[in-house]
Amino acid sequence: MSNHSSRREFLKASVAAAAVAGLPSAVQPLGAVPVPAPKARITKGLVYGMLPKKLSYDDQFKMAADAGFECVEAYTTPDESKAEQIKKAAESAGIKIHSVMNQAHWDNPLSSGDPAVVAKSMEGMRTSLRNAKLWGADAVLLVPAVVNPQTSYRDAWTRSQKQIRELIPMAKDLGVIIAVEEVWNKFLLSPLEFATYVDEFKSPWVKAYFDVGNVVIYGYPQDWIRTLGKRIVKVHIKDFKRSKGWDPITLQFVNLGDGDVDWPEVRKALDEIGYVGTACVEIDDGDLAYLKDVSKRFDRLVLGM
Repeated sequence: MSNHSSRREFLKASVAAAAVAGLPSAVQPLGAVPVPAPKARITKGLVYGMLPKKLSYDDQFKMAADAGFECVEAYTTPDESKAEQIKKAAESAGIKIHSVMNQAHWDNPLSSGDPAVVAKSMEGMRTSLRNAKLWGADAVLLVPAVVNPQTSYRDAWTRSQKQIRELIPMAKDLGVIIAVEEVWNKFLLSPLEFATYVDEFKSPWVKAYFDVGNVVIYGYPQDWIRTLGKRIVKVHIKDFKRSKGWDPITLQFVNLGDGDVDWPEVRKALDEIGYVGTACVEIDDGDLAYLKDVSKRFDRLVLGM
């Protein structure tokens, strides 16, 4: 083939490729290069426990805003008067309460074989859901089960799913998602299991709350993110250090960037799934200077700024 013909064919192919790139993904011709997933759009948050306990609600939420955070994950608050104070303090500081961390699931897990324990756990979740509605949060974090000598893995799975299904109508009525988190509870130990557990509810009101740091000891956060995909409604941000080996003394949660999380890969995975939502830091508490440093680390590591 002559050089002239080769150049003509190259130009034709280039024009065709440009035309394809401009089409919506749903109408691209067979064999076309897919349009990349939209970039992640992340809102920066922190858990309420990172704010100094000695401060008033007003001063706590103001500090969160002054440190550069946009939202806070609050804790279950049965006292209605305190819940109202929290609402007003957040609004005054211009901080959104984006989710509620349920407080009843560790001491009273849904997976327990004791009906009295399960009843306490269910009431804790109902309170959390009502808190979320009051505060304008769109999700409640739930540790769904605890595997221990008294509760087998299978029982943890079936018992917790049964109770969560009973909560779905309330979640739907309030417009609040039940966000299941993977933690060190000897349960949901792989991304494939986590995805299956969520999918079996067949409900848009049960999704995944993915914690980046919790899986570093036995997996890779970016793998979990890609596997869970659109199931993820919230993300917890923390770092974990295991680089010195498996000596328990060296295994620890650390400040963002001081551990073994591959942040560029985490950002890439969140981009690939088109994650839109809050990434909420969950590490030690501290003063304003400390929180500002955490905020800057978040910008650099999570947002890539």
